[in-house]
Amino acid sequence: MVKQFIPKKPDKEVISIRISTDLLKNVDKSATEADISRNEFINQCIQFALQNIKPTSD
Repeated sequence: MVKQFIPKKPDKEVISIRISTDLLKNVDKSATEADISRNEFINQCIQFALQNIKPTSD
């Protein structure tokens, strides 16, 4: 019996952000060098930052 392919849409949200032109150029350059999309690069940067952020003391 052949398994049936069932495509699944990942849970993601579309957002809009404003960043400086220079920062966007750096993001695009880094994403190109890593051979990944701008979107994937930004997602990985955010994930890395959240995993490595130091908690603030209140």
